[in-house]
Amino acid sequence: MNWKSELDELARREAFAREMGGVDKVKRQHDQGRLTVRERIDGLIDKGSFHEIGAVSGIGEYDAHGELKHVTPANCVFGRARVDGRTVVVVGDDFTVRGGSADASISAKPLMAEEMAHDFRLPIIRIIEGSGGGGSVKTIETKGAANLPGGIGGTRWYRFTTENLARVPVVALGLGSVAGLGAARLATSHYSIMTKNSAMFVAGPPVVKRLGQDLSKQDLGGADIQTRAGAVDHAVETEAEAFACARRFLSYLPSSVYELPPTLPCHDDPERIDEGLTKAVPRSRRQVYKMRPIIESVVDKGSFFEVASNFGKPVIVGLARLEGRAVMLLASDPFHYGGSWTADACQKVVRWVDFAETFHLPIVYLMDCPGFMIGLDAEKAATIRHGVRAMAAVNQTTVPWCTVILRNAFGVAGVVHQPADRFSIRYAWPSAYWGSLPLEGGIEAAYRADIDAAEDPHAKLKEIEERLNKLRSPFRSAEKFWVEEIIDPRKTRSLLCEFARLAEPLRTPGPPGNMTIRP
Repeated sequence: MNWKSELDELARREAFAREMGGVDKVKRQHDQGRLTVRERIDGLIDKGSFHEIGAVSGIGEYDAHGELKHVTPANCVFGRARVDGRTVVVVGDDFTVRGGSADASISAKPLMAEEMAHDFRLPIIRIIEGSGGGGSVKTIETKGAANLPGGIGGTRWYRFTTENLARVPVVALGLGSVAGLGAARLATSHYSIMTKNSAMFVAGPPVVKRLGQDLSKQDLGGADIQTRAGAVDHAVETEAEAFACARRFLSYLPSSVYELPPTLPCHDDPERIDEGLTKAVPRSRRQVYKMRPIIESVVDKGSFFEVASNFGKPVIVGLARLEGRAVMLLASDPFHYGGSWTADACQKVVRWVDFAETFHLPIVYLMDCPGFMIGLDAEKAATIRHGVRAMAAVNQTTVPWCTVILRNAFGVAGVVHQPADRFSIRYAWPSAYWGSLPLEGGIEAAYRADIDAAEDPHAKLKEIEERLNKLRSPFRSAEKFWVEEIIDPRKTRSLLCEFARLAEPLRTPGPPGNMTIRP
């Protein structure tokens, strides 16, 4: 006697799961240019590595004799898989079954995915397409009562998604219409990606129309809107690009906070010199320059992976490697408000400095910051409040810092270029220029009486500027040991690689004890 009949039954039920919402629904998904959830998982992970959990769960249809006719699978697919050889948790919405709505799912499945990531200390990747939440409006009728958000037994999932932010890397991909709880799942991540033909919103166009706003999905929550707002970090053209970004992001990170980021073999000479750095910063302080080529020059070739490029543009943020060691890199972008910290730039600093602290990434800051953004719009945005929050986040870090001052360092925002009251490595290029306030505009106020009394006020102003600029030389500051080192820009890569080597033994695995972790 054997169990062949039961094994045949298992195979039949698994076949129903692979059919998802049926041939017509799968065709509709493909016709709209989107992959199915199972195709997405296959495209994301190492080939053949997916171990599914709960594949045969769903709603069974039986005949009068109790024999199974068909199973409509739950529209959540999850399990373990490998990405670049490392085990991760993957959980995805099946839009072919009731459009990914939670009332066609089994709530224990996405919850178990979060639990598995949490308890086994595994990165989790969410593939999101659907609404989630308590279900559709029809659920009131099918269940016979209205769902209470956060009602009895309804908050366990929220606990684990929040705790996972402080425990394991969380990546989320929005690959279609994402609304309600789906939007929250996408935003509750360390790194979120959406395709440019996708959309994310708290409530979709039919609901928003009741407010008098008749908008398309793209007008309400398209990629440009969400990346500019900072709700989503990255937008790509294709789903394949989204999978590649997710894999690359994870490659810089440990599997959990109880490990250290991996160090990879490096084939780029740490002593490599780029002669172009000697003229990277123009002599004219009114002339902008491109920061990203400088970043590419000093980090391992091809290793810079920028995140959130469409949000908080005065600050560039990304992951990079120095002699194979992963670091978090911050840099000013003079092309946006001269690198001044706007309210959204400050929010960006808070988030990614927290992230670096969580996953034990040393921080490199290539600085050119003339201060906080000023003016009426800046005051309306409460820039200074966001600025002091950024200062708090920087000061709370325990990971090693290395700052290179390329040009400007002014005002309170200028202070926030390294943690307060602990040792950090700092260098300045000869092009560096700092002070409490920029001379431009400040001279007229401070020396108004002298200028007004002069026979030639314009000449007097120029004379004062020249005198003060000589005193502003970074070499004068170095004489007084107000700045530690002025370096040849060509030595920057070598010194940053040395910093990464020095920082490596200082990082301690484990959860940060003094940080507030934010998505």
